[in-house]
Amino acid sequence: MKAKFFKWVVNHKNFIFVIFLFAAILALLARPFVKVDYDMMDYLPSDTKSTVSLEKMNEEFKGGIPNARVMVKDVSVYKALQIKEKLKKVDGVIDVTWLDDSVDVDQPLEVYDQSLVNSFYKDKTAIYTVSIDEDKDVAAVNHIRKIIGDKNAMSGNAVDIATSTTSVTKEVGMIVLVVVPFALLVLILTTTSWVEPLLILGSIGVAIIINMGSNLIFGKISFVTNAAGGVLQLAVCLDYSVFLIHRYKEIRKDNLNRDVKENIFEALTMSTSSILSSGLTTVIGFAALCIMKFKIGPDLGLALSKGIAISLLTVFVLTPALIIQFNKALARTEHRSFMPSFSRFANGVTKRMVPLAICLIILIVPSFLASVNNEYYYGASKFFSEKTKLGKDTKAIEDTFGKAVSYVIMVPKGDFPKEKLLSERLHKIPEVIGITSYVDTVGDEIPEDMLDKSTLSMLISKNYSRMILTANSELEGKSAFNLVNRIRKTVNNLYSTNYVAGMTVSTDDLKTTITSDTLKINLVAIGAVFLILLFTMKSVSLPLILVVAIETAVWINLSFPYFMSHKLFYMDYLLISTIQLGSTVDYAILFTDRYVGFRHMMSKIDAIKKTITTCAVSILTSGSALVVAGFAMGFLTTHGAISGLGFLLGRGTLCSLVIVFFALPGLLYMFDGIINKTTRGVKFF
Repeated sequence: MKAKFFKWVVNHKNFIFVIFLFAAILALLARPFVKVDYDMMDYLPSDTKSTVSLEKMNEEFKGGIPNARVMVKDVSVYKALQIKEKLKKVDGVIDVTWLDDSVDVDQPLEVYDQSLVNSFYKDKTAIYTVSIDEDKDVAAVNHIRKIIGDKNAMSGNAVDIATSTTSVTKEVGMIVLVVVPFALLVLILTTTSWVEPLLILGSIGVAIIINMGSNLIFGKISFVTNAAGGVLQLAVCLDYSVFLIHRYKEIRKDNLNRDVKENIFEALTMSTSSILSSGLTTVIGFAALCIMKFKIGPDLGLALSKGIAISLLTVFVLTPALIIQFNKALARTEHRSFMPSFSRFANGVTKRMVPLAICLIILIVPSFLASVNNEYYYGASKFFSEKTKLGKDTKAIEDTFGKAVSYVIMVPKGDFPKEKLLSERLHKIPEVIGITSYVDTVGDEIPEDMLDKSTLSMLISKNYSRMILTANSELEGKSAFNLVNRIRKTVNNLYSTNYVAGMTVSTDDLKTTITSDTLKINLVAIGAVFLILLFTMKSVSLPLILVVAIETAVWINLSFPYFMSHKLFYMDYLLISTIQLGSTVDYAILFTDRYVGFRHMMSKIDAIKKTITTCAVSILTSGSALVVAGFAMGFLTTHGAISGLGFLLGRGTLCSLVIVFFALPGLLYMFDGIINKTTRGVKFF
């Protein structure tokens, strides 16, 4: 079956070109219609309490949860009122709350509770609480920025999302401008033909374009998938084409007079096993993300698994067609190798490989313990550092007016004395600095039919009364999550049916959701990779050695933040555990596959040396591209979660490369006898 398929491939290059060209054009046309979602809370499971609460509130009320704070300096009360009216007229702004919603600003402000006044207006500086439609947040935030000017400040979840949308789009382009030229440079250095790098990048470029356009089947993708998907696909899949072309050139060297189709056919049949096992482990590693309850996992997992599958198809179909088409150009543009032989490096490794393997074994337990004891951010509150415009704005607002987090509470309407009691109990919570509700703002003694309809619609619906609570609290952290629990407990004590929502409430649910995914994701990813290696390598011992080696690299990578006292985004922690395993286990597979092959013909030491000299270039080609891709994401992105994932990917790939080159040889050497006995069809020299 395999031989028949490859015979068809080598005999139908023109048809293959037409099909891939058509697919790439369709993908390019579809790409602009793939929407990108920058709101992490959209990826919570639909049955979480905060998600159910938000859906219920959207059914009952037009006004959303306040999701932005806007601060304007050097304004009088009259000027502040004018600015409020301008803000209310911005398309996408649902509601604006200021001091005049709580007191009569025509009266001297000194007669009112100064703590209340100072929470909205002090030292001629006004702070507005704004609700922005999430479907119009970018345009609305940009419009508000024009109204208030760059000297004033704004913050909140809506501003986070708008900033992410505009900044990440630009930064992804910058990352591509770094990674693609570097990949080209690496290929020039590691190949022996000037045309070869262009064929490899052309083939994988087509696969990336098709994958990005085909994301239209999902309707929308997450900001993580949008930022990292293409770069990861390039870096991870680079070695598949390299493996095939290197194998083809080895065969052509020994069969110069044979037809190019016969040589490429033999290269395909000989390299299928190693490329497929590498690709399948990567696909399964990414696919393991799909069992996460936190939906960014399935979003990234499906997109990357699809991308790897498309890349494999491209390698087995398009790349052979390109080699056949440009065979003469490949031969004419050959040059000497720019890479060393690595024989001296191989000699150095073999002298130290056993102590290095023992060091790896010793590091397993402490690196694992450090990796699982990191501190984390769970939500979006720290996506942008204080060095960014948004970070500076947030700090300026908090320095002037303190921290303010909005909660929305919805309870069945009709019992005003009970609502009054709830308000009184909520006011007793130390962090609560204000409540906007019917019983607080209007008073339970005033009938509903005497109120302005617009005011009434914000506070009372057909079935529910709504309270908007403001608290002096962090958006996330132990104290913030404790506050969520106290608010929920206070409401539950009076109402069996109630809904509580807000950024901190959603982040608390997010924390619960994604931490419950951890063990499950890791076990599935490790188990799936182990099983694939078990069947492809027909060995019990080799999958265990490879998985332990790469998992230790993951744990060492994740132990760095622990020892540096650096907080991670938990989302990054979850994703890198799977991404690093799936993308770098390929290096261990290639190394081990070649070692077993050479071990049939030579001693352990000679097989190790031969494997290093043979595999070094291929592994470094893909590995260095993945390292650069990771660090480019880390350094060039202002978005904390994407930047953090980039640094973890870059450092994690380095850890995997070090272990594959320095510790894996020792493990293979030490367990050579066991490998010989537990691997089917193997008879070592």
